[in-house]
Amino acid sequence: MTAPRVLVLGGTAEARRLAEELVAEGAVHVVSSLAGRVRDPHLPPGEVRVGGFGGAAALAARLREAGFAAVVDATHPFAARITAHAAEAAAATGTPLVVLRRPGWTAAPGDRWHRVPDLDAAARVLEDPGVTRGTRVLLTVGRRGVAAFAGNRQWFLLRAVDPPDGPLPERTEVLRARGPFTVDGELRLMTEHRIDVVVTKDSGGDATSAKLAAARRLGLPVVVVDRPPLPAGVAAVASVAEARARLEGLLGRDPRMRR
Repeated sequence: MTAPRVLVLGGTAEARRLAEELVAEGAVHVVSSLAGRVRDPHLPPGEVRVGGFGGAAALAARLREAGFAAVVDATHPFAARITAHAAEAAAATGTPLVVLRRPGWTAAPGDRWHRVPDLDAAARVLEDPGVTRGTRVLLTVGRRGVAAFAGNRQWFLLRAVDPPDGPLPERTEVLRARGPFTVDGELRLMTEHRIDVVVTKDSGGDATSAKLAAARRLGLPVVVVDRPPLPAGVAAVASVAEARARLEGLLGRDPRMRR
């Protein structure tokens, strides 16, 4: 019997882990799709395609043509457009959709967080001396988010995997680096560059959370950009195990999908 085909919209550690487990079991045929925005991505096992689909309608057409039995959206928590397209395409084709999102970060005792709804709000907060009093900023919002800060007057250390897109603040130093990072390493980085405020998106996970612990130890304020909301009527699971269980319920209780 032909294994059902599952499309995994990936690019995250959770997507890779899900693909690894599903491919190892062999209960489904996994096709992982990467947006292609990172120049040297960590590729998951199994079949991989790179590049966008061209919108919700094109994704729906692909779901029909390839006969996918389910689609898993395990993209970055801030990939709102992809998630919206996945929800629309799944609804249009009647394809079951599983959304996998790792939990966001939670403030701990001693944290000095300022939560904001988007990048533009983060840029405005930095200009408010009553909130941050910061002039040297560690900016970790990805290469595509830095343009929101182009008009700011602070000095920025922009850390990203790939070179930034779009305009930069006038005083910017770019540091290309890929997590996971350690608390000791983040403490050294912030101390050497005399960082006095951190700006980050609420990506969640352990790979980049060390900066939060380092900021806590140094008593630095952190501007945290909240995640965009999921599409109406869409709920998410929080772990690879939950995503596997949801797929098992959707595709049948094949014993190879149990652990």
